[in-house]
Amino acid sequence: MRVRVVMALVACVAATLAINLSAASYKFTSTWKAPGVAPFDFAGKKVAALVITTDESLRISAEEALAREITARGPQGVAAYKLIPREELTDKDKVRGWFERTKVEGVVAMRIVGVDKEKVYNAAVWTSSYYGNFYDYYGYGWTSVVPIGKGHDETTLAVETLLYNVGDAKLLWASVSETTDPKGAGPYMKGIVNAVVKELQKEGLVRKTSK
Repeated sequence: MRVRVVMALVACVAATLAINLSAASYKFTSTWKAPGVAPFDFAGKKVAALVITTDESLRISAEEALAREITARGPQGVAAYKLIPREELTDKDKVRGWFERTKVEGVVAMRIVGVDKEKVYNAAVWTSSYYGNFYDYYGYGWTSVVPIGKGHDETTLAVETLLYNVGDAKLLWASVSETTDPKGAGPYMKGIVNAVVKELQKEGLVRKTSK
């Protein structure tokens, strides 16, 4: 039976996205996959692009950029802000209803977990109660958004990328990546999606693509 997935990229970009910065590079400091997970086949399925940040303009631009990158790889990418009313955004139970009614089968969820500092993640974290179920993570993620400082000459972001099976809300794959000086929402999302896809291919979780 095919696994129905959300290629769930992580929660944000920097507050410095409007600034012209040097080209970004992507380094994975930690990855994890659920035991026994089969290769993903999400072509043609509706996958929501979710960026967890309290900066509304950043969230919209980043989700749009992420949705485009998802669509370019086969699924039907859609920005989460188009599906969920702003006043219900942080209510995990209402969000579940919106995803079900709009027939979303996957979510790419992105969230900054550190700025200019390193975080260590392992299996104990990924299998904890907050991360094990997508809707529990959704509620938790909005209560712990990391504020992003301004005025850095060089900004290094630690970003978590989570892939959830929306059917049972289970976490399938997770990573933390570091990016230095992202150039903007569009280039950042294109770069991080490419980097994540390469990691998934190395794990044998997705088929090779021409991208």
